[in-house]
Amino acid sequence: MPSTETAEAGPRPQTLLLMLFGDYLLDRDLCVFTGSVIDVCDRLGISAHAARSTLTRMAGRGLLHRERHGRRVYIGLTERSTALLRDGRDRIWGAGAVNDRWDGTWTLLSFSLPESWQRQRHDLRSQLAWAGFGPLQGGLWIAPGEVAADHIVSSLGLDAHARVFHARAGSRTDIRVMVGDAYDVPALAAAYTAFLARWDGTAQMSDPLAARLMLIAEWLHAIRRDPRLPVEHLPPDWPAVRAQKLFRELETAYREPARAVAEGLLELRPATA
Repeated sequence: MPSTETAEAGPRPQTLLLMLFGDYLLDRDLCVFTGSVIDVCDRLGISAHAARSTLTRMAGRGLLHRERHGRRVYIGLTERSTALLRDGRDRIWGAGAVNDRWDGTWTLLSFSLPESWQRQRHDLRSQLAWAGFGPLQGGLWIAPGEVAADHIVSSLGLDAHARVFHARAGSRTDIRVMVGDAYDVPALAAAYTAFLARWDGTAQMSDPLAARLMLIAEWLHAIRRDPRLPVEHLPPDWPAVRAQKLFRELETAYREPARAVAEGLLELRPATA
């Protein structure tokens, strides 16, 4: 789920809509009337024109499918968007941002590709970064814990050019230095610091649905590139600890009020496609 959005610019309309669909369509075999989606967008400060354009682009990218019932057009999730949303759900509510139960293992992936394979190299590096890997040296990347890297290699057709290992660092290895070499730790910290600056100490927003969607989208942005490094080898007072606590408190506070608003706004019906 790569993203070009920045914390300063705020979540893109597509990200906010995916958060909406993840809450109310994912794994429910439902579709939603486009008019009611536009009503939600209005609460998020997204114009009707921008909302329609975003929905059209999402359909064109295979993220949504359309169904017509009478004069109304409904939209539902596709296999692609379902997979993206499930992955996001796992990252937000599953593993969490704070790795305080690390067992000391690392996944190592070594690869060597021909110089002319620039696209394959780019795709592999992008997939590895999304899976929590960082470049240690040359063609050697590492990730904390046991990561299913074999699937990444196979999906790109690079089985003959990469090897995957699971290992522990030796006693002479300074893990904190190794982590600093492989990952941009200050940038990871900055994402959580920006989240705290945006949400900590602010009064609750008057529109709980808009607030919840913005909150989840901005939290996903903060954790998007976080490989869940072992907190014991990170700087003291790692901001992800406080940021995750704040996110969970706010998400709980907004959940039921947002659901009540959504039930009054969203026109849902069983999906037929």
